[in-house]
Amino acid sequence: MTKRNQNKKKTQSGIDQHQDADLDDIGEIDDIVGFHIRLAYTAVYRHFMDTFADLDMTQKQVSVLWLVDDHPGIAQTDLAKRLRMDRATVMAIINRLEGRRLLRRGQSASDGRKQTLKLTPTGHKILIDAKRAVLEHEEWLKRSFTKQEVRTLIDLLRRIHD
Repeated sequence: MTKRNQNKKKTQSGIDQHQDADLDDIGEIDDIVGFHIRLAYTAVYRHFMDTFADLDMTQKQVSVLWLVDDHPGIAQTDLAKRLRMDRATVMAIINRLEGRRLLRRGQSASDGRKQTLKLTPTGHKILIDAKRAVLEHEEWLKRSFTKQEVRTLIDLLRRIHD
């Protein structure tokens, strides 16, 4: 490599480093909490989708299966309240999961107007795989924090969503 090419490469490298430094300066938006929440959400969602690609499940579907497993016979309306989702969204998720034979609807013994939910054996198997993937995803997410920082982060996020 000639001296001129070396200098050109150094200059180009210097320009690249300068441009990278300029890209890191986002100005006043760096003080916007919502901006950082969006960036964090995007990173977490992307990793979640990569982790769950083989399961063909969304975050909401996994949450529904998990909550139904924790509370067999839970009513659809109670599920929506616990997940803080509207009933129409929960019903659409339940319809998809029922179509895949991962859960089934039943009639409430105490209130005939309510439909209850239970996992099928296939749903239980899928949930076991999903929980394994969630643990892998959580390890990735938590590795940048101490246990106390994770607890603090969860507490701070609860202030926003509760």
